[in-house]
Amino acid sequence: MDNVDVLLVGKCKMDVSKVGVIGAGQMGNGIAHVMALAGYIVELVDTKCDALDASHAIIENNMLRQVRNGKISREDQTLALKRIYRSNDIASLSESDLVIEAATEDETIKQKIFESLLPHLKQNTILTSNTSSISITRLASRTDRPEKFLGFHFMNPVPVMQLVELIRGIATDQNTYDVCLEVVKTLGKTAASAEDFPAFIVNRILMPMINEAVYTLYEGVGSVRSIDKSMRLGANHPMGPLELADFIGLDVCLAIMNVLHDGLADTKYRPCPLLTKYVEAGWLGRKTERGFYDYHGDYPEPTR
Repeated sequence: MDNVDVLLVGKCKMDVSKVGVIGAGQMGNGIAHVMALAGYIVELVDTKCDALDASHAIIENNMLRQVRNGKISREDQTLALKRIYRSNDIASLSESDLVIEAATEDETIKQKIFESLLPHLKQNTILTSNTSSISITRLASRTDRPEKFLGFHFMNPVPVMQLVELIRGIATDQNTYDVCLEVVKTLGKTAASAEDFPAFIVNRILMPMINEAVYTLYEGVGSVRSIDKSMRLGANHPMGPLELADFIGLDVCLAIMNVLHDGLADTKYRPCPLLTKYVEAGWLGRKTERGFYDYHGDYPEPTR
C-alpha cells in the first residue's frame, strides 16, 4: 500500500518516500519492518555486517508471524521485504527524506552518528532519534538543523506496540512535528506528544517501577518469581517488572535510570546497586540469555 508518497501539512508540502534507519538491532529492525509495510522505501544502516545479515531473517520471520495471525497478507510481506535495503555505509542515507536513529542508548554514540551523517544529507531531510530518555534539545544542538530534529520514540516490540512518543526539542518547528505525526498515522499507530524532559512520558513512569522492583529483590522483600507473580496477578500487568526488564535489556534500564537520576537530581531515581551489578557482569537479559532469569534451558529460571 504505497500511500505515503506525499504528505501535505498545512501550507507545506513534504515528500516522504525514503526512510533511513540507523541501527539493525531490535528497535531498528522493528522500525524498518513497520515502515516497509506502510509503503516506505527503507535503507537500514549498521556498521556491523553480522547485524545487517541477521536483520533479514529477523524481519522476515516477524512478518511471517503476522501472516499466520492474519494481520497482513503474504503479498504484503513479499512487497515489504523488497522495500528494505541494507548498507554499512552511512552515506547511503543521502537520499532519505526522514532518518530515524535507533542506535545504543548512549548520548556520545548518538552524537558521533549524527556528526558523520550530516555531510551526506539533503537540506530538507528530517532527523529523528528513537532515544527513550536523552534530551532531544541537546542532540539537536549538535546538528546543522535543530528545527528539523525530533524525538521519534517507538515502543518495543515495534510491530506490536501501538504508541509512538513524539518529542519536540526547543528549536523543533511545527512543520517537522506535523510531518512526523502524519508518518505515525500512516503506520496505523497513535502518537503521544511529550515535552523534552528526561525519559519523556512512558519511561519516566515505567523505569522507576522496574527499578523499585529490583530494590524489592535486592532488599529481600520477595523473590524474582514472587515479585513478577505479584504484579501480574495483583496489578494485572501482562509481564512482571523483572521479566520486562530482561526483555527491554538491563543495560537500557540502567542507562535510562542514570538519565533520570542525573537530569532530575532526585535520589528517588538512584539506580538500584543490584541492577548496576548485573550490567557490570554482562547479565543484560534475554539478549545475553541471562539477567534476572536464565534463558539457556527450555524454561526461564531465576538467577537469584
